[in-house]
Amino acid sequence: MRKITIHPNTRLEGHGKVDIILDDEGNVKDAYFQVIEFRGFEKFCEGRHVEELPRITPKICGVCPGAHHMASAKACDAVFGVEIPPAAKKLRELFYCAHVAHSHILHFYVLAAPDFFIEDKMKRNVFGLVEVLGKELCAEILDCRVYAQRIQEIIAGHPIYPVAALPGGMAKPLSEEERKEIEEKAKKLVDFAKKGLEFFEDVVLKKEGMEELIKGDVYAHRTYYAGMVDEKDRVNFYDGVVKVVDPDGKEFCRFEVRDYLEHIAEHVEPWSYVKFPYLKAVGWKGFVDGVDSGIYRVNSLARLNVAEGMATPMADEAYRKMYDFFGEKPVHNILAYHWARLIEIAYAAERMYELACDEEITDKNVREVPKSKPSEGVGAVEAPRGTLYHHYVTNKKGVVEKVNLIVATVQNNPAINMSVKKAAQNFIKGGEIKEGLLNAVEMAVRAYDPCLACASHALPGRLDVEVRVIRDGEVVSVLRA
Repeated sequence: MRKITIHPNTRLEGHGKVDIILDDEGNVKDAYFQVIEFRGFEKFCEGRHVEELPRITPKICGVCPGAHHMASAKACDAVFGVEIPPAAKKLRELFYCAHVAHSHILHFYVLAAPDFFIEDKMKRNVFGLVEVLGKELCAEILDCRVYAQRIQEIIAGHPIYPVAALPGGMAKPLSEEERKEIEEKAKKLVDFAKKGLEFFEDVVLKKEGMEELIKGDVYAHRTYYAGMVDEKDRVNFYDGVVKVVDPDGKEFCRFEVRDYLEHIAEHVEPWSYVKFPYLKAVGWKGFVDGVDSGIYRVNSLARLNVAEGMATPMADEAYRKMYDFFGEKPVHNILAYHWARLIEIAYAAERMYELACDEEITDKNVREVPKSKPSEGVGAVEAPRGTLYHHYVTNKKGVVEKVNLIVATVQNNPAINMSVKKAAQNFIKGGEIKEGLLNAVEMAVRAYDPCLACASHALPGRLDVEVRVIRDGEVVSVLRA
């Protein structure tokens, strides 16, 4: 028996590894995606005043701080039982759309795109991407990510670690000068999003073999899907109810975020610090897909699979074009997550522009000061990587006694393990181990855009890759990328 270890995976947010176990014939017997760092952030929050958590929890991660800031602020609203003013809600959503746009731009263009175009592992990075896509397009990608960061900074006080969302609303209103700057940048993001959709359809999908790969079975699983939808069943990042559909696309359930514990349970494996959430009503049946397995998926493709459309015109047209291409819904191939991200960039950009042009966005009334006694509350948003839940319990003085965070990447953890095994079984045969094949296995992880710092609150933060080949329990070779 031999074992291959990809450790840690590259072009991800955080630190993880993949172990692939081969049988005596050199075929894949099993595979595991492991996140082995310690997770302890929930404990760090105990004993703090709850109003501090919207400033503390964004420090969990340098990529997802906006998601934690908003989920935390909404949980604090619930703890105090306060309804925030309409202008505050619009400001939060405007900030949050910018956060989703910046994250999706980073993942698709910088982390995932090299897999589509670059065979040489030494050039499969952002510098290799410049050679393929050209300096002009790459500069526009970086500019647009900066625009999204700048919009977050204007609204929330800092481009990376926001501080403006408070229990009951926002710390400050938006000035007319700031609104005009956001409107200008949002318009540029709309134009960029249109180019991104055209790029995927005209270049990525037309790459030799891509249509067969993205429609094929190598990267596909029939699972449940969960995501937040608005009152018209359209994708919404900031607010709504959680809708779950089964592997055939039939609605399985929908629930308010405060009721998440009635629907979601967490399985534990001894080889990972990251848990394995599943649907309570179906149950944990192991790492298998199908209607009898409680494994569900979140993130961009899951949101589109549970929704009936997008709330903005360009994104909705792209949404329908994607499902026409596949000829089915839900779409189960994980490479479609990348296409879904580009559709969501379009939605985020269009929604930012709408909100920036909304007269109420500069209303001075942006906070309702909480007056009731704190107790318990749940807040949730659609993080770029899926539904993010923050659940706080406090004493009568507002001091936190218990925190539960269910992070988006954790919810995809069971499916990531299945995807790694299936990809490995398809690409590794008869003991043949090539770097390109191992990268094909890593692509299965990258499609989910996992944020391992969020999932485990990792401390080391290294990003290099190490591949170990093990025979009879002994390491026989090590590859580094």
